[in-house]
Amino acid sequence: MAAAADFTGTKRAMAYALCKHLNVDPSTVSNTSIEGSDIASLFSHIVNSSEDEVMKWVKFSMDFAGSDGKQHALLDNLNKDLSQKSVLLGDGLKPSAADIVVFATVQPFVSCVSNRELQKFPHVLRWMDYIQNIVDFGTTLQKINVAKSVFDPPSHPKKGDKGDTESSSKKAVSGQKIVYKSNGSADSKKPAGETKAPEKKETPAAKDNKTSGDKKKDKSAGKTAEKASEKAPEKAADKDSECNISILNIQVGLIRKAWKHPSADSLLVEEIDLGDGNVRQVVSGLAKYCSPEDLTNRHVVLITNVKPGKLRDVMSAGLVLCASTEDHTAVEPLIPPEGAKIGERISFAGFDGKPEDVLNPKKKQLDKITPHLRTDENGIATFKGIPFTTSAGPCRSSIRNGNVK
Repeated sequence: MAAAADFTGTKRAMAYALCKHLNVDPSTVSNTSIEGSDIASLFSHIVNSSEDEVMKWVKFSMDFAGSDGKQHALLDNLNKDLSQKSVLLGDGLKPSAADIVVFATVQPFVSCVSNRELQKFPHVLRWMDYIQNIVDFGTTLQKINVAKSVFDPPSHPKKGDKGDTESSSKKAVSGQKIVYKSNGSADSKKPAGETKAPEKKETPAAKDNKTSGDKKKDKSAGKTAEKASEKAPEKAADKDSECNISILNIQVGLIRKAWKHPSADSLLVEEIDLGDGNVRQVVSGLAKYCSPEDLTNRHVVLITNVKPGKLRDVMSAGLVLCASTEDHTAVEPLIPPEGAKIGERISFAGFDGKPEDVLNPKKKQLDKITPHLRTDENGIATFKGIPFTTSAGPCRSSIRNGNVK
């Protein structure tokens, strides 16, 4: 009886979510229709679709609901299918009717499986966490608690902290001076039996010439040493700043509008709100992975101090940061945490410098920084392992161990 009650709840949640997905009033589907139908019949009653890909997932749900003891094998197949996808159908981020049906079917089973067992299906967990936070299933299904890493920002010494280095270097210098003096005093005290070779006396003129020559040599040597010591820190500082994340102005933005690029099928144009009346137009290569509807009213993370320029005759003044799989089959914009403020700057522990007003394309600063941007095993976006941090926590992606650019 408990299993039957759970399955009725599953169908009720499925019917509610499908109606919301299709902008249909859920009350038009009666309880009698829900209770007296199997998954395939209920789906056909609400959704007018006979697409092979959609029906394949309806059949999967029927098999999952009626195959006691085989759910683990079916979950394993689902996990493999989702390894390179954010959603079941298409290359974008928008859930389909297939996602709704499969989620509602597997949710009761997954909610009863131990956390240890669930770790065998990481892609299923990532997908379920995404679907349950973006699709309205009503109040019948309880959300699954997906274990996420506790965010504890690592402590990193600031670049300017040189106290220890300076004190150790001073000790080394003082040590060198002491050795030099002791060597000198040892030479001056020689055994009584030791005789000195006769010294040649120099004339006053010769002494003056020698002294002036030595002074010139000392001055020229001192200048050369000074120049070398000045250039060395400058070169080190320049090299360090080229790969310093703090030179980037990375902010939280909200896409107000998105539309297809008028002359490039692979590009989308977004109007992004950064707060305080600051609205940017940005061109992104996301058309293959997201529709304009997917991006509208979505919070994103973007670099706002790239040099503005035209991409296929359309002005772009920013760069939306996205995570991607190694083979680039799945791409999605980074997700700021709920509660992050529009326009706030992303911070990185240990990197407190001010961003440059506008990046210099000739220095290829982005090319040197982006190889160090990745998502970790929990989907947290990082620079050299340091999280992208907002006032509400770290930025994430459903793509784990992926590249960010």
